Amino acid sequence: MNDVRIDKWLWAARFYKTRSLAREMVDGGKVHIDGQRVKPSKAVRIGQMLQVRQGHDLRDIQVLALSEKRGNAEQAALLYTETEQSIARRETLSAERRAAAITDPSPDHRPNKKERRDMRRFRDHQT
Repeated sequence: MNDVRIDKWLWAARFYKTRSLAREMVDGGKVHIDGQRVKPSKAVRIGQMLQVRQGHDLRDIQVLALSEKRGNAEQAALLYTETEQSIARRETLSAERRAAAITDPSPDHRPNKKERRDMRRFRDHQT
């Protein structure tokens, strides 16, 4: 086996839960091979660099092996390796998101009439 479709490989490597979801992500431009946007039928080869977006995370990975069959997590982990820069970037962004969530709590109640008047007075006084 010299090459495998990118959507099949992403599904086999457990980046996406279904093959149709992997195809949608490739079509949506969330996956790049060697910096180029690709179609789901594009062939992946050993040694190529992929950029895969999963939610907020962007992973830079190198293809180590090919597979068309989905196996368990240990087998999937043998198909690729993530670069050190990618891991560091993901950890940094994750920490920033956690910090932002802690410092920006949503209000625990709706302002009552007095609080709304105070906010309006404050807002009007600022201008």
